[in-house]
Amino acid sequence: MQIIKKIGLFIFLIGLIIFTILPFVGQFELSSATFDKVLQEKGISSEIFIQEMEKNVVGKEFSGMHSLSPKITSALETANTQHRKNMEYKKVIYTGPHDMAAAVGKVSGRGFIVENKGLMWFLTFGLGILGALLFIIPDVVLLGQKGIKNNGIYHENATNRGWIAWMVFVFLVSFYLVLYFRSEYAVNWTYLVDPISEFLSGNAAGHWFVYGFMYCTVMTVMAVRMYIKYRHNMYQMVRTTSVLFFQIVFAFLIPEIMVRLQMPYYDFKNAFPLDYDFFFQWNLKSLLNSGGIGLFILVWGIVLTLVIVPVMVYFFGKRWYCSWVCGCGGLAETLGDPYRQHSSKSLFSWKVERWLVHSVLVFAVGMTLMTLYSFFTESSTVLGLKTQSVQSAYSLLIGAFFAGVIGTGFYPIFGNRVWCRFGCPLAAYLGFVQRFKSRFRITTNGGQCISCGNCSTYCEQGIDVRAYAQKGENIIRSSCVGCGICSAVCPRGVLKLENGPLKGRINPTEVLLGNDVDLMDLVNKK
Repeated sequence: MQIIKKIGLFIFLIGLIIFTILPFVGQFELSSATFDKVLQEKGISSEIFIQEMEKNVVGKEFSGMHSLSPKITSALETANTQHRKNMEYKKVIYTGPHDMAAAVGKVSGRGFIVENKGLMWFLTFGLGILGALLFIIPDVVLLGQKGIKNNGIYHENATNRGWIAWMVFVFLVSFYLVLYFRSEYAVNWTYLVDPISEFLSGNAAGHWFVYGFMYCTVMTVMAVRMYIKYRHNMYQMVRTTSVLFFQIVFAFLIPEIMVRLQMPYYDFKNAFPLDYDFFFQWNLKSLLNSGGIGLFILVWGIVLTLVIVPVMVYFFGKRWYCSWVCGCGGLAETLGDPYRQHSSKSLFSWKVERWLVHSVLVFAVGMTLMTLYSFFTESSTVLGLKTQSVQSAYSLLIGAFFAGVIGTGFYPIFGNRVWCRFGCPLAAYLGFVQRFKSRFRITTNGGQCISCGNCSTYCEQGIDVRAYAQKGENIIRSSCVGCGICSAVCPRGVLKLENGPLKGRINPTEVLLGNDVDLMDLVNKK
C-alpha cells in the first residue's frame, strides 16, 4: 500500500509540474482578421491602440505569454493616457490591461497546446486526479479500523509548517495572484477546459471557469480523503456530501447552464454580503434588463439575506450555511482539513478576529448603502466619496486579497478558516444571530472529559473547546461554524451538536472556591 501511495504522489507531482509550467510556454500569433473581431467585440475605437497593436503585435509570433503581454498592456496604457490627456473619454478603453492581454492571448494561441486540448487535460488535471486518488485511497487499509486517526500530524512537514507546507503556501498564493492580477498567464490553462465550458455554457473557457472547475475537482478529490478519515462519523460523511453537492451543482453547473439559456450567471446559494457585488449598479441593471428571471434573482437574493438566512440560523445555527452549503467552507473542510490544527487559540487572535470580521461587515454594508443611494439618485458620490472608488477598494482588499490570496493561500500556515474566521462578512452576520437568537449549541458532558485536548487542537475557528468541556458548559460562540470535528475527534463522546430550546442554552459554570457558595442552592437553581 505504501508503494501505491508513492506511485500516486509521483504521478500527481508530474501533473502539477506540467500545470505549473504551462503559463510560461506556448505559441501566440494574432492575425488581422482576429484582431478586427476583438476590436468589434470590445467596442474599441482608439486609433492609438490600434496602431500600436498593428505595429508591435499583429502578424508577429510570440513564444510564451511573458513576451506577448507587455506589448498589449503597453499599447493600452499608452492609448488611454493620451486619450485622457486630450479628454477623449469615448475612446478610452475601460477593459483592464491584463484582461485585454488575456482576451487577445486567448484568440491568438497556436501550436501543440491548442491543438491537443484533451491530451493536455490528461497530462495536467488527469494525472493530478489519478495521482491524488492513488495517494489517498490506500488509507482505507493503512488507517486500520474506523476511529480517530490523527497520528503524526505534528511530525510531518506537510502538516506542521515544514518545507512541504511552505511550498504549498507559495503555490497557492502564486495561483491566486495569477487569477486576480495576471489573468493572461492563465490562458493556456483555459484551453484545457474549453471543451467542458463549451459543453455547459456554449462559450470558450475563461480563467474564472478554470478556477471553478479546479475548485470542484479539488473538493471532490479531497472529499474522498474526508470520507476515509472520518468514516466513523456519519455527520461528517453527510456534511461532506452536502458541501460537495452545493458547490458542484449550485455554484458551478447551474450558473453555466443558465448562461447557455441566455440567463444571467448566478449562484443561488451565494448570499449577501458574501456576494458583495449583488447590489452593484452593473448587476442591478443586468438583472432588471433580464426580464422575469432577473427579477426573480433580485427578489431571491433579498429574501435569502433578510429572511431565509436568519430563520435557518435560528433553527440550526450558522452551520447550515458555513459547513453544509458555502463553497468557501466546502474548500476549507476538504482541501484545508489537513491544516485545521494551525488555527490560533490565543486571546490576542480572538480579539483581532472580533474587530476584523465585524469591520469587514460594516465596510460591506456601508459600501452597499452608498451603492444603492448612487443607483436611485444617479449620483456618483456620497458625502464626497466616489462610490466606484469604495467598490474598487473593497473588491481589491477584501474580494481579492483577503478572500482569495490570504483566505486560501494561507491554509498550510494559519489554518483552513482564515477567511471565514477573520474576514467573511456573512459569517459575522450569521454569528450575530447564532450568538443571541439561535437554538443551536454544542452540549458538553464535563464528567467524561479527560482533557486530552483533541477538540481544541482541531477546532478550525480557534475556540478553546476543552475549556468549555471541562466545566460542562454549552458552546454558543458566534464564531462556531458547527463543523462537528471537535465531536468527531473526541474519544469519550463528550461533545454533541444539538438544536434545543433557548431556555438554558447559555449555562456558564462558576468556579467554586471553598465555602463561597451554597452548593445545594446552586444545584437547585440549575
